[in-house]
Amino acid sequence: MIPSWLSSIGRGRLLVLAIGGLILLLGGALAAGVLGAPTVTGVDNEFGNVTQNVTEIETDIQLHNPNPIGVTAGGLTVDYEVQLNDIAMANGTREGVSIEEGNSTISSSTEMNNTRIPAWWVSHLRAGERTALTVHADVHSSLLDRSFDAPAVEREIDTDLIAAFNSKEDREVNAESPIIPDPVLVVRETRGEWGTVSEDETEIRMEFVVYNPRSFPITLSEIGYDVAMNDVEMGSGQSEDAHVIPPKSEETITATFRLDNQHLNEWWVTHLQNDQVTTLTADFYLRVDLSEGGGETVRIPLDTMEQTIETDIFGESEDTETETDESGANRTETPAGTTTPSDGTATPTPTETEDPITIGTETETPTPTETDTPTPTPTPTETEDDGLLGLATFAARPA
Repeated sequence: MIPSWLSSIGRGRLLVLAIGGLILLLGGALAAGVLGAPTVTGVDNEFGNVTQNVTEIETDIQLHNPNPIGVTAGGLTVDYEVQLNDIAMANGTREGVSIEEGNSTISSSTEMNNTRIPAWWVSHLRAGERTALTVHADVHSSLLDRSFDAPAVEREIDTDLIAAFNSKEDREVNAESPIIPDPVLVVRETRGEWGTVSEDETEIRMEFVVYNPRSFPITLSEIGYDVAMNDVEMGSGQSEDAHVIPPKSEETITATFRLDNQHLNEWWVTHLQNDQVTTLTADFYLRVDLSEGGGETVRIPLDTMEQTIETDIFGESEDTETETDESGANRTETPAGTTTPSDGTATPTPTETEDPITIGTETETPTPTETDTPTPTPTPTETEDDGLLGLATFAARPA
């Protein structure tokens, strides 16, 4: 008779051997292509709550398990990272994830520190107001000791804030003097460009093309500015150089204005709370010396210059394709690897992959039935993809 303690040891060894055999069996089946590896088929991000200090990024990661059984033993670890111009804005990890066969979605939330906004702002302006968004995601199976990367999501975000400082519209400068008729000056053109930019300060280099219609010289002693984004004051001040504009002449006057980047965090909050819309306003004033014509020195405001931009950083507002599932309910998705011709019909674009883990697509086409009219009518095909579907392709929304 076998002692009970020895019998317990035997059962334990058998259990270990059974688990080890199962792992070897799964590994062999995977290598032989009998089983498919779970893959990331899509990553969707959107902004959640935003405060002065942190921005919540909510992430849905779509997984596909092509096997007839779920993946629970050892679990899966899902890693993802969001970058803007190669600056890591947010990253997260979900461990011990169990998924059933077929498609699954894992939801996660990550807090982005808003102190990264100035670094991104610098990169955005230095790149000509362009930002490259990249989202990386991969799945690691501790059971199989393997990682399965998904193709990176990449899209571009463009803005044109500097356009607020460019104008070819004549702007009359009226002093409302009882002695000198208006206009005393005419601003015929303004031109702006980004100058030196750092995490502390942003320069705007301006040119003002000013015409003097009067018969005496006029001194422009000061140009003042006040720049705001969504009513958040970004910078104010004045130039210090005086410029004399001869009678019936035109002069180009240069000035450099500065924005305080310490206010970017406050602006970022308003941008997200306003559905990623920002209105930049620039108010200028001129201090004009009219003493040569018998007048006084007056401070004259110019009309507000304004520019509104919209961003769609994660492509949340993209058009999507609505399909009907087997139950008749509508489902909306943005399929990967598709193109949309002029008639709006999405046509799958063939893709190639060197991933030996991906299981190919099998398509069955029913044989057309014959009717009174001998012309065969093809039946729409139904495709079941057991492999890597690819990440959704994002398209930048024009600014």
